[in-house]
Amino acid sequence: MNSNEEKIAAFRSLPEELAHALHGLPSNLIDTPYREGGWTPRQIVHHIADSHLNAFVRMKLIQTEDHPTLKPYDQDAWAKTKDYRGDIAPSLAIISGVQERMANLLGTATEQELSRTAHHPENGTMTLQNLLDLYSEHGRHHVEQILSLRNRK
Repeated sequence: MNSNEEKIAAFRSLPEELAHALHGLPSNLIDTPYREGGWTPRQIVHHIADSHLNAFVRMKLIQTEDHPTLKPYDQDAWAKTKDYRGDIAPSLAIISGVQERMANLLGTATEQELSRTAHHPENGTMTLQNLLDLYSEHGRHHVEQILSLRNRK
């Protein structure tokens, strides 16, 4: 993916791509890891919702504060929480909404706003552009994991 316009389009298309990957998925596969030691499609959906909610908050912090510190979190620990065993419908709704919010925020960002910085304790200095680059691919990566499980099973 090259242009920011293509990346922003990826934010908008993720909910549909995820729905397509999940459509008709046999019920026994929703809780089957996509690979040995990997997450299940159910965990992946909840993870995308949580991860992209965090990303959106980070984007807003970068946009509104002077070099804020972005809080990391242990995604593997989150994936083991009880709510990750629940219905994916609320997480799909979150993904749909947050993707549109991120696309709107990033689609109107100026070059100056995209170059605003934050400190991430694990990744060092990050810009709004870094988050655009990262999260435009993040969801698609996880869709591919679900599709790989479908193709193998």
